[in-house]
Order: sequence, then C-alpha cells, then structure tokens
Amino acid sequence: MSEKKPPAKRRWYNNMADAYRVSARSYPWIPWVLVGAAISVIGLFLIIAALLHLNWIAWLFVGLLAALTTDMAILSFLVPRALYSQIEDTPGSSKAVLQQIKRGWIIPEEPVAVTREQDLVWRIVGRPGVVLISEGPSSRVRPLLNAEAKRVTRILQNVPVHQIQVGKDEGQVALAKLQAAINKLKNALTSEEVPQVSSRLAALKANNPPIPKGIDPQRARPNRRALRGK
Repeated sequence: MSEKKPPAKRRWYNNMADAYRVSARSYPWIPWVLVGAAISVIGLFLIIAALLHLNWIAWLFVGLLAALTTDMAILSFLVPRALYSQIEDTPGSSKAVLQQIKRGWIIPEEPVAVTREQDLVWRIVGRPGVVLISEGPSSRVRPLLNAEAKRVTRILQNVPVHQIQVGKDEGQVALAKLQAAINKLKNALTSEEVPQVSSRLAALKANNPPIPKGIDPQRARPNRRALRGK
C-alpha cells in the first residue's frame, strides 16, 4: 500500500496570491494600486542610483525587493477589511473578529442569545470585564443586551459589563472596527480573576436557548492565512 504524499508546502507567493484574491473581491481597484506602488518604489530607487552615480542594476534589484515588500504591506492592510466587508451581513460574523483578538480573553464558541430574526449576542470575558457584543438592528438588540447585562450583574455585582452593538445603525460599531472598540476598554480585572469570572458565568449557559436553524457562526470564520496576508 503506497504511502500518502504529504501536502505540498505553501510558499509566500501562494499566500500573497490568496491575499490578492480576497482583496480584489472587495476592491476592484487593487491591481492599479499594487502596480502603481511597485513602479513608484522601483523608480525611486533608480533615481537615487542615478543621482549618486551608483550601480543601477544592483539598485534595480533592491528596488524590486522593496516594491514586493510594499505590495505585501498594502495587501496585509487591506485583507482584514476586505474579509470583514464580505461577511459583515452574515449571522455570526462577529466571531470572525473575536478569533483575531490577542490572548487574555475567554471567547465562547456560541452566542449567549439568539432570536428568530437571527439577532445575536456574544459574551466574552477579559481584563476589562464582561463584554456583550450584539449583531442586528439597534432597536431589536438593545433589549437583548440589557437583559443579558442584568443576568450577568445579578451574579457579578462588582464586575464591569460593557455593551457593543455591531451593525450599520447610528451608534453602532462597524464589524471592521470591533476589535479596536474592544481594545479601547480599560482593564478592571487581573489575569487571575478573568477565568474566575468566566467560571461564574458558566452557570448562565444552561439557560441559553438553542441556536435556530440557518445560523452557523462557523460560516463566518475567515481564512486566517489570508487574514494575516502572509
């Protein structure tokens, strides 16, 4: 019986191609930006070589490397925004952002509140306290957030509870800016207190309703390699 061949190792240019395809779906103008940036960088290096009477071939090579690095930086900047714009109307899209948060947060696999209209509330725990994140129109998710906040406060009187609404209504936070909104929250707990608070909240999980059919938070999970752009 023949052995299975190991999967081919992905090269940097494969990842760059993935990042380009993701960005191009949201930004049709991206080819012109990449070409323009590359030409500008190479031209700059050739001008420097000409002014300083340096070996233009060597500087052309350096310019090509610098142009490639510049295009990779542009893609790395645009890929997350492109991905979020492509999934922002998908129920469970906030989970894709939460998965990119750095260590120090306890993030559940499922939302803590779901409605038939596919409005969701996520509950994460970190040093700023408990953060409730909603998806859906503000008029519908506000009662959900307030109800969940009361449940949390009932067993954790001294822990801050923050509310963030993700959406396009006035006062809501765009999906692409969710991580920044979370990072702005000030710390109120120690690293040791975070898992303790999460354990206390586990008691509320038993009362959560099941996720309605048609909502799969895993569908909104982005390609992490493309998200990093490398």
